[in-house]
Amino acid sequence: MYQVSEIVIYPVKGLAGIQLQSSRVFEHGLEYDRNWMLIDSKNHFISQRQNSLLALFVTQIDEENLIITYNNSKLVVPLSAASDEKLTIIVWDDKASVTPVSDEADQWFSEQLGNRVRLVKLASTTARQHTASTTSQTFDVSLADAYPFLILGWESLFYLNKKMETPMSMNRFRPNIVINTSLAHEEDDWQEFTIGNDVRLCNIKPCGRCQVVTIDQSTAEVDSTPLKVLNTYRKQGNNVNFGMNAICKQVGSISVGDQIHIHT
Repeated sequence: MYQVSEIVIYPVKGLAGIQLQSSRVFEHGLEYDRNWMLIDSKNHFISQRQNSLLALFVTQIDEENLIITYNNSKLVVPLSAASDEKLTIIVWDDKASVTPVSDEADQWFSEQLGNRVRLVKLASTTARQHTASTTSQTFDVSLADAYPFLILGWESLFYLNKKMETPMSMNRFRPNIVINTSLAHEEDDWQEFTIGNDVRLCNIKPCGRCQVVTIDQSTAEVDSTPLKVLNTYRKQGNNVNFGMNAICKQVGSISVGDQIHIHT
């Protein structure tokens, strides 16, 4: 029996995630997942690839606010906060329409990071679309790298950790939905699956991993060992794959403990 073990959202792209007991599921992703993002003075998006310290920015969401803390400093951003300004930015291969949040948010992040940055918010749930390279399907997506959901099974991490001198935490891989599995990487073979009573997801392609998995999410220290180990048994073509990218075919809500039915 497969069950949902963890549900995680990352409200601000690149910042620490939030573990949830339940979440609404939309075509563009889990509710509030990667709805915000930092951009530099050239309107290029910023992630842990550019600054590993982003891992140490802790995020919370209450009924009205996005709350971010770092080095004993706190920023409170109303969930509805957005300026009238509209920007078109590029997230990898896609155009996305975003709105700057506030001068206060820009100043706070700029002071913490020591560089001029801006906090922007996805203008709407349909403000960015992505076309899958493997299926040519086009779908709404948040400010995630390319796909709305990242699925990962616990056994895949356990198998990797058998090869590591120092075990890795699941948060290195920044999944959205973690599943109690029986075999390492069996999630790779799933096509469509239902979570709970109504949510239906479809795996689109394996997730090719980047240097973010080399960043300890609790210290921001970088160690290339994880990618080197993964390269010995998970390399396919030019990619080192770990986890599956998925899209939503039927929206709804999911909770930790929900059973998963694999469609054959």
